[in-house]
Amino acid sequence: MSVEMTADAPVGIAETRRDQMFPTLTACDIARARRFGSVQHYARGDCLFSAGEPGAGMFVVLEGVVAITQRDGLGRVVPIRHQGHGQFLAEIAQLSGRPSLVDGHAEEEVTTLLVPPEQLRALIIAEADLGERLVRAMILRRVALIESGSSGPVLIGRPQSAALLSLQNFLTRNGHPYQVVDATQDSDARALLDQYPDAELLVTCPNGSVLTDPSESALARCLGMIDSVEHDELFDVLVVGAGPAGLATAVYAASEGLRVIVLDCRSFGGQAGASARIENYLGFPTGISGGALAGRAFVQAQKFGVEMMIPAQAASMDCSQADSKGELIVRLSDGRRLRARTVVIASGARYRRPEVPRLSEFEGRGIWYWASALEAKLCAQQEIALVGGGNSAGQAAVFLSQHVDKLNLLVRGPSLAATMSRYLIDRIEATPNIELHPHTELINLHGEPDSGLNGASWRCRTTGEEFSCPARNIFLFIGAVPETDWLEGCGVSVDKHGFVLTGEAASRGFPARPSTALETSVPGVYAVGDVRSGSVKRVGGAIGEGAQVVALIHKHLAPSAVAA
Repeated sequence: MSVEMTADAPVGIAETRRDQMFPTLTACDIARARRFGSVQHYARGDCLFSAGEPGAGMFVVLEGVVAITQRDGLGRVVPIRHQGHGQFLAEIAQLSGRPSLVDGHAEEEVTTLLVPPEQLRALIIAEADLGERLVRAMILRRVALIESGSSGPVLIGRPQSAALLSLQNFLTRNGHPYQVVDATQDSDARALLDQYPDAELLVTCPNGSVLTDPSESALARCLGMIDSVEHDELFDVLVVGAGPAGLATAVYAASEGLRVIVLDCRSFGGQAGASARIENYLGFPTGISGGALAGRAFVQAQKFGVEMMIPAQAASMDCSQADSKGELIVRLSDGRRLRARTVVIASGARYRRPEVPRLSEFEGRGIWYWASALEAKLCAQQEIALVGGGNSAGQAAVFLSQHVDKLNLLVRGPSLAATMSRYLIDRIEATPNIELHPHTELINLHGEPDSGLNGASWRCRTTGEEFSCPARNIFLFIGAVPETDWLEGCGVSVDKHGFVLTGEAASRGFPARPSTALETSVPGVYAVGDVRSGSVKRVGGAIGEGAQVVALIHKHLAPSAVAA
């Protein structure tokens, strides 16, 4: 998430963070919060909230003591803290009514002020200074739960298996705590795994459900990250994609009173969310990780009431009623549909898969399209290769170089100058264990799918000379393929590479008026960020477009726009 805490932090800093994580509200603070909640009474032993079950909101303890405990998917309980008078019980999940990550039981007769999610968001906005303290504490609590490694679902599988790593990455990118248990070292896990002899991976959820070899969507449903209800309401703005552009759109639109829903097929943050450090984003002179930046934006969007559906995949869009009803329909891969007055395409782009034999055999088994702490741990003290010459490749190379013995950086061009920011080039040139290979392309992969990658070959395009390397891990950051398949048949114009046309380039769809800067060939449909043809492919640019498009949406929704 958006705040980093470490176990070896100096005592003074640790104490300050602990005070921020568990503040005691004053009588004045509680009086200000009262108009947003209702008083509730609980007998000794009553459960206020339970891990894996939708939370009722924020509880402020008025009388008595509540015991907070962690409970993992194997039923093991770890005490966290006792909360008494003036303290509140909530973390980030309570902003949107998501399932609780911990249990809370009354140690004695307890009286609380219960503030439900919608009212909690109203409180945070109306009482800004109190809201700041509440949000900071909720973020720190989520971070602590992630770092504790003793809450959330339990993942049981073969260490470093592709399925296990995929779910670890999914949960990490979504800021959700989890733990991995080695069945060879844990008797409870081994006994459970023995009951499912055909399963490669077993997941137990906090509510007691057991999943065998689950997909990301199946795990998300078990954890309550997404629902299965029909959404018949008409939203003002539907944003497809939760990268920097989509999150910026959501924050600015919701903060101005528009009803917003955001969906993303995997996690918030997009490609930027996987960046170890972004050093050229305005206002962060020492840099910030993509995950931290995206995590803050994700919380900020929920604070303003944005409805999040992650993971949820857009399958198609129906624009046939855009003129008659002013309504656009996006159908999801699970068959549900979402209705909105405007749609913002922020679905981004994915890294291209090169034409290398046997590539698919090693995806998740040595071939990676992102570079997080999980992959860095796999590569410790190894020689690896990274293919790509853009900023994302440069950020990944600098990050991974801190963990590996040697990093071979393969680029097709003569240098990095045409495609990478100067500060990254300087950093790479100053890193002794990074070797740049210009005019070079990856040609072969070695190994067996069961045991994983154990080497690769590449070729110099100018001399034809071939080289072999015992790299067991190769990272691919080579160009972008727009995520626009779901737009086929709805009339949104794209360029020859599949990126969405906007503005003057798309204006042929408007016989009566020119399209606005970020509007597509379909009125009321906009495109921002990497998916847009001609975008600058930078985080700052994507966020700027997300802010800019909201003004255009207001004009489209205004009565004067309808009259025109």
